[in-house]
Formats: sequence, structure tokens, C-alpha cells
Amino acid sequence: MVRRIPLVLLACGSFNPITHQHMRLFELARDHMHQTGRYKVIEGIISPVSDEYGKKGLVSATHRVAMSRLALETSNWIGVDPWESKQQHWSETVEVLRHHYSRLLNPDHLKGSVQDTHVNKTGQDKQGMNSYPGSPQLKLLCGADFLETFKIPKLWREEHIVEVVGKFGLVCVSRGLTDTHRFIHESDTLTRHRHNIHLVREWIQNEISATEIRRALRRGQSVRYLLPDSVIEYIKQHDLYTAESELKNAGDILQPLKTNTE
Repeated sequence: MVRRIPLVLLACGSFNPITHQHMRLFELARDHMHQTGRYKVIEGIISPVSDEYGKKGLVSATHRVAMSRLALETSNWIGVDPWESKQQHWSETVEVLRHHYSRLLNPDHLKGSVQDTHVNKTGQDKQGMNSYPGSPQLKLLCGADFLETFKIPKLWREEHIVEVVGKFGLVCVSRGLTDTHRFIHESDTLTRHRHNIHLVREWIQNEISATEIRRALRRGQSVRYLLPDSVIEYIKQHDLYTAESELKNAGDILQPLKTNTE
């Protein structure tokens, strides 16, 4: 019997708000990685970005973490880790990957973590990494358009791209007409590490956009069936995503652009 490599999927982002599409990425990625015959996905982690990221319309991390937890109540393998959101500074993606990889390699870090506390509705703990032999791997889960961000001047440091793709690896889910193979072909770095980039095709199209959801909420339009009902209720309760909140950070430069320009 082939021993599969235990794998954890990490998704970083605004989650402003979390949508069904965000959660769907995890399910698609898990199926794909299992079908390779090499991996056993043991955990999914959602890591909301810090308020210091500076993105326009970004509501407080406290709300984004709370909404993510509500949305994932029905999952027995995906959880929310607030570590990144609690940092006093914006954390580079590679820094977040390093943090979670250190946690995975140290069993003591599992106490109080997503994996230690996430329990499904039957009260049964999900399978942990100790159920599988060998060291766990950690890969960054993203939409395929994420690959295109590597070409944006000053958004990434080259050595960080090498570490993210070469050491950890990517699981990229493509939608619509996004040409992921072209993104890889046009980058020498991505081509060199293409063996560590797993491309997943989403055949059931779902173009839910958090930006469009915020726009609908500002205009008092229904977003039912685009978000979990519990998240919609939370948004109403806390009066999130108004015309005023969308102006937050307007005109600011994203923190990674500031950091890599200095």
C-alpha cells in the first residue's frame, strides 16, 4: 500500500467577506491532490490578512475572522487561524507559510490550533497529521490569477517567490479562461519550479466576487446563496459593508508595494 504524504492547504487573503467560492477552492484542491495518489490532505487553513494590508474597503480583521468561523462551522477539516490577522504589521506570504510550517513540525503547536480544536457536528475530532506517517507538507492554495501577481513590479521579492513556489509549492484553481500554463511559461522562476505547482481545473463555473458582493450590500440588494446565511446575518447585525466602509484605505498604497519600494 502506497503511503501518502500528509498535506496541509493554506489560503491567505482578505476574506472580505468570505464566500462560498473561497470554501469551494479547498474542496476542489483536496479532491485533486487525493487523485494524484501521492497526498492525503489532512487540514485546510484560512488565514485572513492583517488590517495593516491597506486594501480599499477592508473591514476589521475581528469581523473577517468571525465571519470565516461562522462560514466554516459545517466543515470538519477547514478552520480559521487568526495569527496573521493579529499581527501589528502586514505579514508577507512567505512569513505566514514559515509560521504554519513551524507549527506543523512541532506537535506542541497543535494545542489550541485549528487542527486541535476543529470538531465536526458529530463531536468527532477530524483526523490529525499523526494518523499519517512522514513529515507533513504545506502548500499555498490560491486562485490561478494569483500567478499573475508575481509579474507586478515591486509586489513580490524574487527570493520570496522562489521560497513560496520552490520550498512549499502552490495549488492553483483556475476558473473561466484564465491561462495558467501561459503564466508559468512566461516566468523563468515558475517554469523552473513547475513540478511544484499543481493546477486544478474548476469545471463547474462559479464567479462569486467579494467585490461585487460588497457592492450589492452597499446598495441594499440580496446576497443570499452567495454567502452562508450565518455570515449574512453577521453582516446585518454589525452593519458591515456600507458606502463609508468601502472608502476605508481609499487612495492608500498596498503595504507590500510600500515595503518592497523602501
